[in-house]
Amino acid sequence: MSGIEIWDFRSTSGHVSGTDLIGFHVEATDGPIGKVDKLSEEVGARYLVVDTGPWIFGKHVLLPAGTVVRVEQEEKKVYVDRTKDEIKGSPEFDWDRHGTDTGYQERYTGYYGPFYGGPVI
Repeated sequence: MSGIEIWDFRSTSGHVSGTDLIGFHVEATDGPIGKVDKLSEEVGARYLVVDTGPWIFGKHVLLPAGTVVRVEQEEKKVYVDRTKDEIKGSPEFDWDRHGTDTGYQERYTGYYGPFYGGPVI
C-alpha cells in the first residue's frame, strides 16, 4: 500500500462512505484504545481522530483510514492494524493547529506509510 492509500478506507474494511463512526470503540491489535471522536471522509484525506481517554492521558490520536482493517456496525467497533505502542508513538494531534497545518498529512504519511512497505510521499 503506498502513502496515498493510507488516506483511504480499504475496500475490505466494511466501511460505507457516509456512515457515521463517531462514538465507535477502536480496537488496536492488542486491545482497546478509545472511541472515534471525529471522522473525515474528504477524498485523499480520510482519517479518524480517536479520543484515548485515560489510556494515554486524554490524548487524541489521528489514524489514517488505511489503518482500519474492519468496521463492525452491530458491535459499534473499528479494528485497526496497529498496536497500542505504535499508536501511542504517532505524531501528536493538536485540534487547534490541525485545520491550519498543511504539513499534518505528510507527518502521518511518514509515520504510518512505511508500515505498508510502500513509498512514502
